[in-house]
Amino acid sequence: MTKDEKFVIFASSLGTVFEWYDFYLYATLAPFFAALFFPPGNDTAALLSAFATYAAGFLVRPFGALVFGRIGDLVGRKYTFLVTIFVMGGATFLVGLLPTFETIGWAAPVLLVGLRLIQGLALGGEYGGAATYVAEHARPRNRGFATSFIQTTATLGFFMALLVIGIARLAMDADSFASWGWRIPFVVSLALLVLSIWIRLRLNETPIFQRMKEEGKGSKAPLTESFFRWPNNKYVMLALLGATAGQGVVWYTGQFYALFFLQITLQLDYVLAYMLVGLSLLIGTPLFIAFGWLSDRVGRLKIILLGCLLAAATYIPLFQVLTQAVNPDLAAFQARSTITISADRTDCRVHVFVGPWSDFSDCDRAQDFVTKRGVSFQKADAPGGPVTLIIGETRVEGWDQPRWEAAFATAGYPPYADPAKVDWVMAELVLLVMVLYVVMVYAPMAAFLVEMFPTRIRYTSMSLPYHIGNGWFGGMLPLLATAIVASTGDIYAGLWYPIAVAGMTVLVGAIFLRDTKDVDIATESGVDISRRG
Repeated sequence: MTKDEKFVIFASSLGTVFEWYDFYLYATLAPFFAALFFPPGNDTAALLSAFATYAAGFLVRPFGALVFGRIGDLVGRKYTFLVTIFVMGGATFLVGLLPTFETIGWAAPVLLVGLRLIQGLALGGEYGGAATYVAEHARPRNRGFATSFIQTTATLGFFMALLVIGIARLAMDADSFASWGWRIPFVVSLALLVLSIWIRLRLNETPIFQRMKEEGKGSKAPLTESFFRWPNNKYVMLALLGATAGQGVVWYTGQFYALFFLQITLQLDYVLAYMLVGLSLLIGTPLFIAFGWLSDRVGRLKIILLGCLLAAATYIPLFQVLTQAVNPDLAAFQARSTITISADRTDCRVHVFVGPWSDFSDCDRAQDFVTKRGVSFQKADAPGGPVTLIIGETRVEGWDQPRWEAAFATAGYPPYADPAKVDWVMAELVLLVMVLYVVMVYAPMAAFLVEMFPTRIRYTSMSLPYHIGNGWFGGMLPLLATAIVASTGDIYAGLWYPIAVAGMTVLVGAIFLRDTKDVDIATESGVDISRRG
């Protein structure tokens, strides 16, 4: 690489790392502050509300892709992603200053949702700009390798979030961190914002975009050309269903859902969970570069689809092995204890977003109690009857938390994962396998999407399927998977969502798409990348 090429990759990647850091702080810290921004009374409902707010940021990402993608195709790549990083950094900083529910009531979750929406809009314009910017500077047979550095940024941003949170957590006691210390990583983002803007101001526009503008070949209506003209609208849909949807769920399962599963289900200490996941990310990050390089030689699509296929086939056994490795006492308790909640099903609900309308029944509180303990349970309908807990031969009628806690203790329930009993090597191996799937689906993705669309509408066209796949299919995963677990009582049931989406992507991609590594992105020919043009 030349000195200029290296600087382009460094500057684009560094800014994108900081944006991902900003965005993923919320998800990582949600278990800490969920109860601070929503009314007390049901921890599972508060967590689901926090995940729903988290998901809101993902839901608006495609709209950010439309807004900023259009600007990027009309005005330029450089100035567009300067704006997005400024908006993202400002919103993240303000989250660290937000008053809690106890201080300002329902205004707290409203403001939190508003800032998440702003973050989502900004991120919707960031990725497409950075990926396009690097790809349009890269040499043709080096594009997968060059853009793979952008692909490391999401994982590095997540790793940075875990690192800063871990340092803050170790610097104070648990109560202080839970009450105010969680704000520190958000406030720190202001310094990262200033550094990112300073670096990106030194960048120039891409040569391909400049040449297109000089030749008068730019699009005057990138939204219309991208989504309302054939065959480009076909490519957008195929990119979503045959690539980015599966990539999105594999990414969030292998990193975020694995982290939540360690903390919430397996009851592993937060710091130890961060260390396990952080180590897997640290080891796995260089593999993004390796697989980006490999995609320049063997192709992008086959690597992406193989990663989706392996993930769909192995997620459930991998998480079962993870349970046995991290909390063998919990696995043994579950194996010997059949747990049933008997109740009138009309009184039982799953509260996805808590509001003034929420009214928790005894059944809701009972299911919340058992769900928080990370065990699978069965549900029995007892019309008109009291909520009843059955553990083996023990039966407790009526919802009464102290009596239910005593029943679990008598049955031998382990209240936390004992670090002395954790099989650290096996746990880390499982996490590394899931990170490998992440690498396979994500490393070639930027080059693949850039090569699917012509220069005049590239920013707009690639951004939308990417952010629907990652923002809607992937970003909704923590909320949907947690809701499925709460609804079914099966701690592994939430995995069927990423399995189904990844399986769909394998089928659509294998049948309807072909590879793109030999496409000339400087031409306006609109090379057909579908198998059934």
